[in-house]
Amino acid sequence: MADAASRLSRFAEQVLGVPLPVRIRAWDGSQAGPPGAPTLVVRNRRALRRLLWKPGELGLARAWVAGDLDIDGDLYATLDLLAGLLWERAEDARGLGGALRDPEVRAAVRGLVRMAGPPLPPAPPREEVRTGRHRHTRRTDRRAISHHYDVGNDFYELVLGPSMVYSCAYWDSPDGTLEAAQADKLDLICRKLGLTSGTRLLDVGCGWGSMAIHAAREYGAHVVGVTLSQEQAAYARKRVADEGLTDRVEIRVQDYRDVTDGPFDAISSIGMAEHVGAERYLEYADRLYGLLEPGGRLLNHQIARRPQRNESAYTVDEFIDAYVFPDGELAPIGTTVTQLERAGFEVRDVESIREHYALTLRHWVANLEAGWPRAVRLTSPGRARVWRLYMAASALSFERNRIGVNQVLAVRTPETGDSRMPLRSRTWGS
Repeated sequence: MADAASRLSRFAEQVLGVPLPVRIRAWDGSQAGPPGAPTLVVRNRRALRRLLWKPGELGLARAWVAGDLDIDGDLYATLDLLAGLLWERAEDARGLGGALRDPEVRAAVRGLVRMAGPPLPPAPPREEVRTGRHRHTRRTDRRAISHHYDVGNDFYELVLGPSMVYSCAYWDSPDGTLEAAQADKLDLICRKLGLTSGTRLLDVGCGWGSMAIHAAREYGAHVVGVTLSQEQAAYARKRVADEGLTDRVEIRVQDYRDVTDGPFDAISSIGMAEHVGAERYLEYADRLYGLLEPGGRLLNHQIARRPQRNESAYTVDEFIDAYVFPDGELAPIGTTVTQLERAGFEVRDVESIREHYALTLRHWVANLEAGWPRAVRLTSPGRARVWRLYMAASALSFERNRIGVNQVLAVRTPETGDSRMPLRSRTWGS
C-alpha cells in the first residue's frame, strides 16, 4: 500500500475536476500535493470507508469527529482552501454523479474501495444525533436543545468566557475584548427595547441568564427568562442569586409556547429563533405578538442564510444537523421580516452585524484551542472536535457572506398608530 497519498490525491482530482489545493498525508506516511500547503491527514483506511458509504459533507464530518481525518496546519487556511470544493461548488458535470460516468474515475473508485479495506460501514461517532423530519414538537425541541446546550456548563465557560453569552457580540474594534463586546451587545438590545425601571421583559431562550441579569441590574427591568435546558436554568438561577436579583429575575424551564402570564412590555429573543423551524415560524411570531402589550417591542436577534433562486431545493447542512444544532433551520432575513409582519408586527429597524459574528467565533475558537486538554476532559475528544470545526467553519461562512446575523426591532403598534418610538431611533437612547 505504498504511496497511498498520491493515489488519494489523483482520485480527488479526477472526481472534482480540479487540482486538490491541500496536501494529503496518508496512514502509510506518504505525502502528495502542493508543497507548503496545509495538510489533510488521513489517519487510517476507516476514513475512506466513511467517505465511500456517505459521500459528501456527512462522511467527511464523521471522519473528522472520529479522528480519522485531521488537519496539520492552520485550520482556517485549510477550510478556506477547501470551502469552494466542499460548500460552495455547484453540482455540475464534474460532480460525483457525472464523474462516475467516466471509465477512468470508475476505475479509481474501484481502487479506492480496495484501499479502504473491509466493506462494512463504520458506525457513526457517538456524538451524532439524527432527528429525522424537522417537526419541532415540544418533545423534539427539548431533545434538540438538550443535545446542544446540556454539554456541560464548565465546557461553555471555557469557550464563551466570563460573559457566558452564546450569540454574536457587538464590537467597537477588532482589538477589543470578547467580554466588553458581549456587554455592549446586551446594552444595545436593552436600549433598542427602551427598557426602564419597572419594564416587564420576557427573555425567550435566556441561556445562562446574561441578558436577564444585565436588564435587571443596569435598567431595573423585571425579567422572566425561559429556556428548555435544565443545565442552563440551574446556572442562570445561581448567577441571579449571586447578583442579588431574585426579586427582579425569574428563570424558568419552560417552552415559550407555554408562557401565559403576559402581557410584557418587551421581549428579547437572542439566538433562539434559529431553533423554531420554518413550519413553526409564524406560530412563533404570533405567540410573541400575543404576549406583548400594545406598543411593546420585540428584539429578534437571528442568524440568516442567503436566499436561493429555488427555495424549494434548500436543504439543511448535514454536519450541523447531525452534530451541532439538530432541527435547526436558517431562513433569509426577508422571510423573517415577512413572517413578523404577517403576525401583526411593525418592523422598525433591521441591523446587520455579520462581521461581528466572525470576530466572536474566532475568539471562541481561540478559547477552545487554548483550553483544549480540559475541553476534551469535560466532554469527549469527538465533541471538542465538533465544536472546533463548526465554529471555525461558521466564522468563515460569516466572512464570506454565506450567512449573516441581524437584529430586527419590531413593535406591536396599536390601532392608533402610536408606535412609541423616538423620531430618531438609531440613537437608541445613548
